[in-house]
Amino acid sequence: MRVSFLFCLWITSLSYAAEAPRRLNFANDIVPILTKGGCNSGGCHGKASGQNGFKLSLLGFEPQEDYEHIVKEARGRRLFPASPEQSLLLTKGTAQLPHGGGKKLDPKSEDYQDLVRWIREGMPYGKDTDPKMTHIHVEPAVLTMPLKGSQQLKVTAHYTDGSTRDVTKRALYEPNEKAMAEASESGKVTLFDLPGDVAVMVRYQGKVTTFRATIPLGAPVEQTPPVRNFIDELVIAKLKVIGMPPSEICDDATFLRRVTLDVTGRLPTPEEMKDFLASKDTNKRALRVAELVDSPEYAEYFANKWSALLRNQRTQPSYARGSYLFWSWIRDSLADNKPFDQIAREVVTASGSLDQHPPVAWYRQVKEPKQQMEDVAQLFLGTRMQCAQCHHHPFEKWSQQDYYGFAAFFANVSRKASGAKDEDLVFNKRGLAQMMNIRTKQPVSPTSLGGEALKLRPEQDPRQTLADWMSREDNPFFAHTLVNRYWKHFFNRGLVEPEDDMRETNPPVNPELLNALATEFVKSGYDLKRLVRTITNSSTYQLSAQPNQWNAKDRQSFSRYYPKRLNAEVLYDAVNNLLETESKFAGQAPGTRAVALPDNSYNQSTYFLNVFGRPDSSSACECERTQEASLAQSLHLLNAADIQTQLARQDGRADRMAKDMRPDDDKITDVYHLALSRDPTPKELHLAQEHLTKKIIGKKDLELMTSRKEAFEDILWALMNTKEFLFNH
Repeated sequence: MRVSFLFCLWITSLSYAAEAPRRLNFANDIVPILTKGGCNSGGCHGKASGQNGFKLSLLGFEPQEDYEHIVKEARGRRLFPASPEQSLLLTKGTAQLPHGGGKKLDPKSEDYQDLVRWIREGMPYGKDTDPKMTHIHVEPAVLTMPLKGSQQLKVTAHYTDGSTRDVTKRALYEPNEKAMAEASESGKVTLFDLPGDVAVMVRYQGKVTTFRATIPLGAPVEQTPPVRNFIDELVIAKLKVIGMPPSEICDDATFLRRVTLDVTGRLPTPEEMKDFLASKDTNKRALRVAELVDSPEYAEYFANKWSALLRNQRTQPSYARGSYLFWSWIRDSLADNKPFDQIAREVVTASGSLDQHPPVAWYRQVKEPKQQMEDVAQLFLGTRMQCAQCHHHPFEKWSQQDYYGFAAFFANVSRKASGAKDEDLVFNKRGLAQMMNIRTKQPVSPTSLGGEALKLRPEQDPRQTLADWMSREDNPFFAHTLVNRYWKHFFNRGLVEPEDDMRETNPPVNPELLNALATEFVKSGYDLKRLVRTITNSSTYQLSAQPNQWNAKDRQSFSRYYPKRLNAEVLYDAVNNLLETESKFAGQAPGTRAVALPDNSYNQSTYFLNVFGRPDSSSACECERTQEASLAQSLHLLNAADIQTQLARQDGRADRMAKDMRPDDDKITDVYHLALSRDPTPKELHLAQEHLTKKIIGKKDLELMTSRKEAFEDILWALMNTKEFLFNH
């Protein structure tokens, strides 16, 4: 009996121990409640200065600091262990007392009860031996879902002791395409009526993961364009999974205009159009692409792109020579088809004077090691490191240690006067390259992203080691970033969007295609011209922009060409070409194309470039270039004085058309060739002829000539304001 009684007592004690509540840990249990409620967000107590005298670390990345602020700061007035429910932390959070952030806690919720229990237990921070979270896992991770379907996610946290915990209610959820899906606070994902792929970022206690949903349209994909290379294979495979039939291949006139604009930044000439349309060569599209890629205009156009991204600014008059040297170096590098890894190396490791090595101009604009690192990370690696300077990156795995370790590659970059006015010699000073982590106050050696700290000799230039790492075949960032950036250039949408924000929580819409492009780019020896030819020769690039009955809503599967507005420089040149106007830029030869301007200094002197969003080259972000339409742009094209003056000037295109004795239909056809690279339709010819007749009826002699000129001005003005002229399609 005694043994039986003791056994029962032991079983009872085990049962009691199993049911006893787990002792709460501040970092593991309390901080996630504050994060879920938004208390430590950048708009509330998580901002640098805090809010109303109460400060928390952003998104709870520094729990020890938060513990000090909550428990010990302000004489401990925020907590009341004798009666936890009366604690200021809770009465404010439940809006029993006035709270600028509103009600964040429900007294009936599990979050509230855990806070009460934590305070009642004496506000423990936790022991060093308590388990630490290693990662989170979402279920399901990948799922095919119907349009307007929904799915409840489950999030599990994994700890160092092998234990797991369901943290679904306390995790945060954010779709990367808000037009495609929404996620509730409890992790229920609801889709809208757009097919494609959507990712939902899941964040908990500094760890992130991603749920990905594929939403098929479900239409049969039976007829597909010819497969010309691996791009078509992978795009068509994706379209079949989604069930979205692609549009047809565009006609020759559309292709010629599209590819000429995309590769050279100009409209095809009427002669080029006529020759191309007349050609019976079945390979004429590939031949035309090759001609365009090898033309001087290709190098000028892409130099314009890279010059802006590399911050080629003229912030003072004495920089004019240097900015032109840098632009010329970029243009010549592209014209010579210098491997892209070599271009990146020559920028990152630039030393000496501008005369010796023009990429030194980049260091003229980015003078601090942290800024240099941030630009290199965003421009060449598609990684935005700015957030990690002050706290752990909220959407990525990068910490402050990663930030300062990567910045240490530039710690020894120094400069001294070169003898030229306002220009410096850039060099790498001897010594161990280290940066001080502002939080730990410890020096950090150069460290590649995701790698270990490097041990470099004092005489080594860490930037050379950085360039070596970037151009390695197994680098997970470098090639992927470049091919994604170029894909965005040609398709108006990156495989990852934005094109320079490539992270685990922002996955590509076609991962297989992105990997294939990057692999091919590395194998080619980082050949930019070959990449351009590969993209533009694909059937995917040559699809019509005209949607079929299935793909009108497609925004990410590349089942059709996505039209894009001509950028500021290209449109400026196109308008000048249509109106037969010679551009005049200070310090440049008359007739210089806007896409061939070396720096940002012409934006303010040319209102057209400014209002249509030419970038100021003040950052390494493509987002500086604005493509959105605005009222100011519309008004400028409709009635700006300089455009009206060019339309009406003597010996301008309208004036010469009025004096031309050829049939009006021929002259109208000529301007259609010039503006739209196609013949006018019979209806368009009839409307133009009808307008001409209406304008001159009853007029004679000088009045007749004036009226004819005005009629041609109207036709040119109308063409210039059509979407077909303003967009590449």
